[in-house]
Amino acid sequence: MKRNRLTPWVVGAVMILAAVLYVGYRMWLTNCAPLGIELGVLTAIPVIYLVLMYLTFVSQE
Repeated sequence: MKRNRLTPWVVGAVMILAAVLYVGYRMWLTNCAPLGIELGVLTAIPVIYLVLMYLTFVSQE
């Protein structure tokens, strides 16, 4: 039985989304940083991580 190579990427994406939602909620409650910094942290870091993770899984045979 052949398994989908991108399954770990999908699982990782779901976990990252859950973490971003939790951290965003905590940031919103405490007003710990300006809005621009919060949005930068909550978008840039997960996007970079997901792209690198995708490239790693696609390059495997």
